[in-house]
Amino acid sequence: MSVRHRIVANMYKDSVALMAISSKMLAIEGIDAASVVMATPTNLDNLVEAGLSAGLDETKPSDLIVAVAGTDEACDAALSLADDLLAEQPLDPGAAAAELPASSTQMAVAADPALNFALISVPGAYAAAEAIKAVRLGMSVMVFSDNVPVEQELAMKTLAAERGVMVMGPDCGTAIVNGLPLGFANVVRRGPIGVVGASGTGMQEVTARIHNLGSGVSQALGTGGHDLSDDIGGISMLHGLRSLEQDPSTTVIVLVSKPPSERVAQIVLDEARGMTTPVVVIFLGADPETFSDDKIHGAATLADAADLAVAIAAGRPAESIRTTSGAIEGETRRTLDDTARRMSADQRYIRGIFCGGTFCFEAQLLCQAAGITSWSNTPVAGNHTLADIRISSEHTIVDMGDDEFTQGRPHPMIDPTLRNERVAHDAADPTTAVLLIDVVLGYGSADDPVSGLLEVLGAARSNAKGAGRHLAVVAHVCGTDADHQQRDEAIATLRSTGAFVASSNAEAARWAAHIATTISNREQR
Repeated sequence: MSVRHRIVANMYKDSVALMAISSKMLAIEGIDAASVVMATPTNLDNLVEAGLSAGLDETKPSDLIVAVAGTDEACDAALSLADDLLAEQPLDPGAAAAELPASSTQMAVAADPALNFALISVPGAYAAAEAIKAVRLGMSVMVFSDNVPVEQELAMKTLAAERGVMVMGPDCGTAIVNGLPLGFANVVRRGPIGVVGASGTGMQEVTARIHNLGSGVSQALGTGGHDLSDDIGGISMLHGLRSLEQDPSTTVIVLVSKPPSERVAQIVLDEARGMTTPVVVIFLGADPETFSDDKIHGAATLADAADLAVAIAAGRPAESIRTTSGAIEGETRRTLDDTARRMSADQRYIRGIFCGGTFCFEAQLLCQAAGITSWSNTPVAGNHTLADIRISSEHTIVDMGDDEFTQGRPHPMIDPTLRNERVAHDAADPTTAVLLIDVVLGYGSADDPVSGLLEVLGAARSNAKGAGRHLAVVAHVCGTDADHQQRDEAIATLRSTGAFVASSNAEAARWAAHIATTISNREQR
């Protein structure tokens, strides 16, 4: 196997664009690994971990690195493809200076003083400086970059609060601003429900479900995952709340987060109680009854949060859906029970393999509520940490989008190859009873996230049948009919393999847990 590089001096490209290029290179037959990144210290460390670092000692952070491993012929093809994809369109030599693209935020604002929003996607070491420049120019900012030190996050958010603007991020991967999806986001209709979230795929689930239920979204504002920590104090979530309260087109607000710090949660809830706009709150893992009252409508799952918001926006009483318990009844229950009965004696475990970190988190919580303790690379309280993230143990629910899996590789929402390989591996384990998976559509996600999975699931089912096993596949598709990947087609394709496709991540997790607990109860009798 050869390891080859291309170093392009002083070239910057957005990280999402670079991950997409890496994905296309990995699709070339004979390529074992590929990465296209800026030559920052963090990225160089990641290349070392991936075995792609030889010969990169003289690079500078402003350089762009194309690194690839595979056969000589495949490496030549991959580097040639990268050259084509990185090539910039030549500027018109006759263009006037005013027609040339601005090379700084200040130049852009000088050319158009009406600009009031900037998206920052540079290596984390430089993100705060760029964000602060934009904030000083009176702009709100979405910081897509991650690996920003917490003290820098606090500094730029404190300045933003003083200037009356909002910093979304760092590591803000999802937003919908004035109807425009940013980062990893779905295409949803405009409508009366505003969302503020510290969780990217959590916001995608809520906004997509709002659309699928026939309502729409006014704004979806990300805060970054650290915003509700004691260090930051919820600065961005509070700004988002106040902004949506003042927005005449927003009649309901939804707050989305993994568990915040207790102190910050109380600050946010107190702010919400003082508003005239009804607020739905989903703090994953928190008992909604502990903070629900006549001003705040607590939700137990992401799907429940969307359902509550749509009901309130339509003038229906929130209590009409708060009774949702997740009970599995009727034909669905009979089908799942029959599936459990068809399992061989060795099959007993759930293997949850997720692209979305929040989906992994919610699935662990719901399986835990059903009495199932699982292993994970990102365990919730009470679950276990995998000794080796590559090897499942008993019930295992993993986040394939976590940094440990994506070092030197595209995120699985962009390129699901690594996730599909894990699905194939766990499907071959004779103790696996249920494969629990998500498929995330929308901007930023793979153009075709299902076809590769279809091949894997078809082979898995065939191999399991040959070994006298019946393999259950439970899936959830996060997306809308307006996404270019076509949600209905993705669902139909998955069902053609015999997979059970749930209407939400929560429902999928409960179905998987029902099969596993039915097997366990059968063994105990």
